[in-house]
Amino acid sequence: MTRIDALLAAGRTTSFEFFPPKTDKGEAALRNTLNELEPLSPSFVSITYGAGGSTRERTHRLVVDLLNRTSMTPMAHLTGVNHTREDLAGILGRYRDAGVENILALRGDPPRDAEEVFFELERAWQLVELAREVGGDAFSIGVAAHPSGHPLAPDLATDRKHLAAKLAVADFAVTQFFFAAEEYTRLLEDLAALDCHTPVLPGIIPITNIRQIQRFAELSGTEVPAALADRFHALGDDAAAVHALGVEVATQLCQELLDAGAPGLHFYTLNRSSATREIHANLGL
Repeated sequence: MTRIDALLAAGRTTSFEFFPPKTDKGEAALRNTLNELEPLSPSFVSITYGAGGSTRERTHRLVVDLLNRTSMTPMAHLTGVNHTREDLAGILGRYRDAGVENILALRGDPPRDAEEVFFELERAWQLVELAREVGGDAFSIGVAAHPSGHPLAPDLATDRKHLAAKLAVADFAVTQFFFAAEEYTRLLEDLAALDCHTPVLPGIIPITNIRQIQRFAELSGTEVPAALADRFHALGDDAAAVHALGVEVATQLCQELLDAGAPGLHFYTLNRSSATREIHANLGL
């Protein structure tokens, strides 16, 4: 059983996210991380897709390699930005033919230095429908959810309506990272009010470098709560103390999410394993 919709129907999932390395050194580091995390038997692992398709072949190669050479079930990210419908259908066909069963369909962010930006498929739900057309029942398809609202949405209510529309055609969602369980439970309450009950996996990012996480948060339209940021800034350059606090805070958040009935936990690993392994052990997973 490797389809994510089936895994979610069977019980709680645990998953890890990675990005395709750009260098040989980065690839070696990722291989080491994968070797350290594979014994934890994740339900699935996801591989990101660079802005505008900048990691198109690296993403495909890593996903297929994981499928064929490891015990881990891969999910391939795919974005619509700067791709024609024909391009996207071709990529999906390659995944279908390789036996990849899980896709995360995203509108996507344009490359920062792009001279031209276009969307032949302007909405993620259109990419979901294309994946259904290309793959039939071959794919289990997820979409993204933003607990604080998508940064391009005019308001939270509009964002929730767009998310519910995506989830009407998708099998599940994975959230952008956040730092308070209330953000996740409020998201579910808002979706339930729209009669949407599709599973939503909370995304977790352990803080091991506060400046880096704050930068990521700004790009994704969320923020690190001031009181939490202050706790990390108070530790200064003590990397070990920052790491320990990051693991403690993430463990507490994960436990609160599990207690609230989350269908699983999705960890943004940043291609490193230590914090994820420690949180996994703390939770008894």
